[in-house]
Amino acid sequence: MGNSETVLELAKKGKLDFDWLSEIAKAEGIIEEKLIRLIAKGELIVPRNVKSNENYKIPKAVGKLVSTKINANVGTSPDYVNVEEEVEKALVAEKAGADFIMDLSIGGNLNEIRRKIMSAIKVPFGTVPIYQAARMAKVVVDMSEDDFFKAVEIQAKDGVDFMTIHAGVNWVSVERLLKSKRLLGVVSRGGAITIGWMIHNEKENPYYKDFDYLLEILKEYDVTISLGDAFRPGCIHDASDRAKYMEFIMLGELVEKCREAGVQAMVEGPGHVPLDEIETSVKAMKFVTKNAPLYLLGPLVTDIAAGYDHIAAAIGGAVAGMYGADLICYVTPSEHLALPTVEDVKEGVIAAKIAAHAADLVKDGQRERARKVDYEMSLARKNFDWKKQFSLSINPEKAERIWKARKSRSGACSMCGEMCAIKIVREALEKNENLES
Repeated sequence: MGNSETVLELAKKGKLDFDWLSEIAKAEGIIEEKLIRLIAKGELIVPRNVKSNENYKIPKAVGKLVSTKINANVGTSPDYVNVEEEVEKALVAEKAGADFIMDLSIGGNLNEIRRKIMSAIKVPFGTVPIYQAARMAKVVVDMSEDDFFKAVEIQAKDGVDFMTIHAGVNWVSVERLLKSKRLLGVVSRGGAITIGWMIHNEKENPYYKDFDYLLEILKEYDVTISLGDAFRPGCIHDASDRAKYMEFIMLGELVEKCREAGVQAMVEGPGHVPLDEIETSVKAMKFVTKNAPLYLLGPLVTDIAAGYDHIAAAIGGAVAGMYGADLICYVTPSEHLALPTVEDVKEGVIAAKIAAHAADLVKDGQRERARKVDYEMSLARKNFDWKKQFSLSINPEKAERIWKARKSRSGACSMCGEMCAIKIVREALEKNENLES
């Protein structure tokens, strides 16, 4: 079923000529030859299972010079299983502007849920296979080593485009964690499952021990690996500790193995990080991974924003994007509280898109394109062109609804009405011009 050569291998030979490459070049404003060079170096990825070439998916690139992308997570929990609602969340996220969708389901029929969500959307799709592996045994710690890889193969055959794999967890990094003074320990679900299995069975993480075998499976279907951050800090107190940086080093080594094997790779990062530590965190990850695309959850810049964590994450995401983060995982208002609703998903995507655009305003390769959009919005405001303003807004429907709710007869917004500063000065200047003529 698999390709004889992967996207990365073809790029290294300069023979990447898929139709989707021109789509990406047009969308990003970058010539195809430059995209191919970046893919060949591993600084740019296009998550795309071989089945995506048969069943059309909108191509998306992540990494150097291209626009900052957004990922939205959906999925069931053991407490609440509603497949149709998760499909609706995925579709709402896609419509709101999510570039990628991940299924993090842990309750219900995982194969059915994954396949239904995947078939409903057009953007690239990701998973965390260890969630399914954990369900293959009655008790999580009773998984066999084969179960780790069975889950990967099942999902690869289904057409999953990218997978989060916590391969940076090994006895060296676990021992570093055990010696740390962490307040919340491990908050990564996949990381916790892996560590619990290791300690109970007194064995090395199969994904680390047999990483070459893992790459063989991924390579057969050209699945992109997202090297998971099992030790991401779950609170400000735990930010930037040695356990996190130890995992960074491990992930850097694994990125090199991926590139040698012809498997596209990106790296995941923290977590909860105060503003003044984001630059160091992002640049350190970029350095040790030789500029691999960086995928961040947030980071959240405070722990006290319950109900508003999408805002805390957007603040961190914008700063991280400014320093080099390439893919921002959305956070919803329900983070830390409950399974998100459909509306929560939409709000989370929009907050993340604002952060991504803010980052693109200062990002090499995207700065001019992003600032052109802001210029057009400013011009529309100057001309009181409300239709244009709505169309350029990240959430046009909400912008128009707010404007219509208290529409001003002055032509300006109802905040100032006839006292609108733009309106007053424009009319004064027009009057002056008429007098001079």
